Amino acid sequence: MDIRFDAASVKFGARQALEPLSLSLAQARIGIVGLNGSGKSTAAKLVAGLLQPTAGKVCLNGLDTVTDAKALSGKTGYIFQNPANQIIMPIVGEDMEFGLRNRKMDKAARLAAVSQTLDQLGIAHLEKRRAHELSGGELQLAALAAVLVTGPDLIILDEPTNQLDLKNRRMVEATIAGLSQQLIVISHDLDLLNGFDRVLVFHEGRLVEDGAPAHAIARYREIAA
Repeated sequence: MDIRFDAASVKFGARQALEPLSLSLAQARIGIVGLNGSGKSTAAKLVAGLLQPTAGKVCLNGLDTVTDAKALSGKTGYIFQNPANQIIMPIVGEDMEFGLRNRKMDKAARLAAVSQTLDQLGIAHLEKRRAHELSGGELQLAALAAVLVTGPDLIILDEPTNQLDLKNRRMVEATIAGLSQQLIVISHDLDLLNGFDRVLVFHEGRLVEDGAPAHAIARYREIAA
């Protein structure tokens, strides 16, 4: 998917959360890093259509995320920093099916899509589990499955390994590596981004570095020092 920012900026009251940003993104694996409050999540939410720019615009494959929101519906999936906040139904399989109900799929087709997605992620054993019983890593994968089953072209993950122990982090990292969709990953887990195509560094609402992981991460380490 071709993602274009055209002087897009965001203000929350008097606070400038994102300075005017113009750039084009088309790589398969894009990382975003920055200190808390740097504007990185704001930029990602503009792509997903979860925020509207105060000025300028953001387009996906030439479609404006504001004026063409209906046409872009379902093209992008967003997994929040706390995935528990977006799981609606108590059972993992039911939550996945919930996202398909507005697509006029019959029950058999919905269940088949759920089963196929769970198999793809290697988590078929979670289908009947209650969300509140899952480990941190399992919860991340359940939220990912609920997004993936809807067939997005682009998936945005906000801190997918945040507060996970080593075992769960490796499980989530392996799953992310196996996805075929275009990805934007916001992360403080710098090792996760090492194999990415491009990494953006935000600081105080501005894009201050944009390049290969090694170069961009080195710049971020300077800012964070």
